[in-house]
Amino acid sequence: MEDELEAAIGARIRKLRLEKGLTLDDLATSSGVSRAMISRIERAEASPTASLLARVCAALGLSLSTFFAGQDEDASPLARRHEQQVWRDPETGYVRRSVSPPGTASEVDIVDVEFPPGARVSFPPHAASHGMTQHIWVFEGEMEMTAGEKVHHLFAGDCLFMPVGEGHVFYNPTSKPARYCVVLSRSTR
Repeated sequence: MEDELEAAIGARIRKLRLEKGLTLDDLATSSGVSRAMISRIERAEASPTASLLARVCAALGLSLSTFFAGQDEDASPLARRHEQQVWRDPETGYVRRSVSPPGTASEVDIVDVEFPPGARVSFPPHAASHGMTQHIWVFEGEMEMTAGEKVHHLFAGDCLFMPVGEGHVFYNPTSKPARYCVVLSRSTR
C-alpha cells in the first residue's frame, strides 16, 4: 500500500510538472528541493517528507490537500471518511487525512492531523505560499506552533490563525500524541 502511494505521489508530481512545462531544474529552483531528490521521488525511489512535499506543492501552485485530492475524479460535495486520502510522513510518522471533498471549487482545504509525541515538522518560508493562510485548531493534546519569530503554545480547543508563506514549525513537546485540524485558505486576495 505504501509503495503504491509513493508511486502515485511521484507520478502526480511528474504529471503536474510536465503540465506546467517545467523541467526538473525549473522545479528544483522554484521549490528549493534538489533536482536529484525530485527525480528520485518521481521514480518512487524516495519518500518525500512533509516539509519537502509542501515545498514542491507550493512551487506547483498547490496545497498538500489539493495535491492529494487529484483532479481525475468527479467532484462530489461529500467526502466519506473511508474515501479520504491518508498520508503518513516517513520522517516523523505524522498522519494527515484530507477531509475536504476533492475536486470542488472551494479555496479552503480541511486536514485532520495525528501528530506523534516529540515530533517536529518545519516548513521554511516560501514565496509560492505567500497570501495563503491557515487556522490550526487543536482537538487533543498540546502543540507548540512557531509562526515567524512568535511561538504559541496551544492546548485542546485553542485555534491559531497564521500566514502560510512566512514559514512555521509544528512541534509536539509532550509524551502524548496530539490531534488537530488545519483549515487552509488558498485565497490570495
